[in-house]
Amino acid sequence: MNNISFRFSAILLCLVLALTIPYVSAQSGNTFLRYEGKDGSGKDKHVVLIAGDDEYRSEESMPMMAKILSTHYGFTTTVLFPIEPETGDIVPSFQNNIPGLEHLKTADLVIMLIRFRDLPLDQMRHLEDYFQSGKPFIALRTSTHPFAVKDQSSPFYKWNWNSKVNGWEGGFGQQIVGETWVAHHGIHKSEGTRALVDGVNADADHPILRGIDDIWAPTDVYSIKNLPPDANVLLYGQSTAGMTPESPLMWDKSIMPIAWTKEYSLEGGKTGRLMGSTLGSSLDFQVEDMRRLVLNSVFWLLDMSGEITPELSVDIVGNYEPTMFGFDSFRKGMKVVDFK
Repeated sequence: MNNISFRFSAILLCLVLALTIPYVSAQSGNTFLRYEGKDGSGKDKHVVLIAGDDEYRSEESMPMMAKILSTHYGFTTTVLFPIEPETGDIVPSFQNNIPGLEHLKTADLVIMLIRFRDLPLDQMRHLEDYFQSGKPFIALRTSTHPFAVKDQSSPFYKWNWNSKVNGWEGGFGQQIVGETWVAHHGIHKSEGTRALVDGVNADADHPILRGIDDIWAPTDVYSIKNLPPDANVLLYGQSTAGMTPESPLMWDKSIMPIAWTKEYSLEGGKTGRLMGSTLGSSLDFQVEDMRRLVLNSVFWLLDMSGEITPELSVDIVGNYEPTMFGFDSFRKGMKVVDFK
């Protein structure tokens, strides 16, 4: 090979590598995000965060929490999104596709904020396998009503939020999380939620509440009517007459559970634990102690309560500018790689 041919081949190889390496490294950004954990108490543990609601902007909050877990504590985190197949865009109102649920096979814990999903059977099977394993999970806001399966012949039809199937009344939300969709107790987009941290919470000494002093959320209080007796209420919430932290409490309205723990099990599966909360819009996560509630729950559910101290960092990694919640208010044309 003469010098000219050698130089041409070398240049061609460099061009191929330059084009190929970024393409390969970006593959995890096509349908899911992966943040590799390094050193920290969460090293070698895998947390999967599932975004899939069309109102509370979980597609924004879940990557933010994933970065906190990975950067500060060494957890490897995977974030899954509702993807419109035709465009590859993140479309929260597209209810029939959350690719990447096979990552649940290696998950140690799941955090989910999903609403009225009607997923293909193969994707639902991954969820079923995970919950039958009895591994822990955190169910936020609309995860009290996560499924709306239309096919009555589906084995997951009984998971529907309004199920009337014997033994599955209220579906996955009622039977597993502890409550299904009931109603807005507060006035939506007009009243906020104040967590009653002092004096009213049922389990003030619980490790999940360490370091939590104040949570005010702009999302309204959900009605809770059927929480089972074995649920351990961590926090009650009161409506506020307005959507600012300074808004006064509305004592003419009853208080409601807004965070609890409980055990769960699917037929033929192992018993597991969960933390459920009706808080969870992307705006709620601007509040430090809201992020702390989720972080502390991760440690507690993974039997790492000794790691929970009031000093644990919940500092946001990078920028976080959440969008106001609402239907069709999501950012159009979003790709998964935009969160890299």
